[in-house]
Amino acid sequence: SAPAIAAAKAEGRLPFGKAPVLEMDDGRLLPESNAILCLLGEGTGFVPGDQFLRAKMLSWMFWEQNQHEGVIAVRAALQHYPARRHLATPERMADLLDRGHALLQIMEDRLSGHDWLVGEGVTLADICLYGYTHTAGTRGGFDMARFPGINAWTQRISALPGYKGLNG
Repeated sequence: SAPAIAAAKAEGRLPFGKAPVLEMDDGRLLPESNAILCLLGEGTGFVPGDQFLRAKMLSWMFWEQNQHEGVIAVRAALQHYPARRHLATPERMADLLDRGHALLQIMEDRLSGHDWLVGEGVTLADICLYGYTHTAGTRGGFDMARFPGINAWTQRISALPGYKGLNG
């Protein structure tokens, strides 16, 4: 919630001034979702053992932060958060829609011929890109019928053991 984030910021518990932040048992703080994923994924099957595949995983994760999130998540936020709706001009929403479809096509190009973004199994790249992608249609208004590879991929992720959805 906004008050909790403001309180954490005032207490110096948000190193970059925003959530998420992982607080370790010893009190150390680690900001940024993908840095948190890398820390928690260390030593698991979600991080490829092969050096090149690890680098490919990281490239998708960097792309998610630098390209995907700034379009897919922003369009959804402009539509669903009342405090941001005034920023949702028709021109901006149309631009975000066009740019988002182009970004989703990049994922589709990979996923139309592969089950996962990197290698032969689910990696941190799939986990980080799943977040905003699986609600791109319902929250962002993107035409997900154009992306059968992405739709099959989101179904594979939601079928993974231990999966918990947003309402779970």
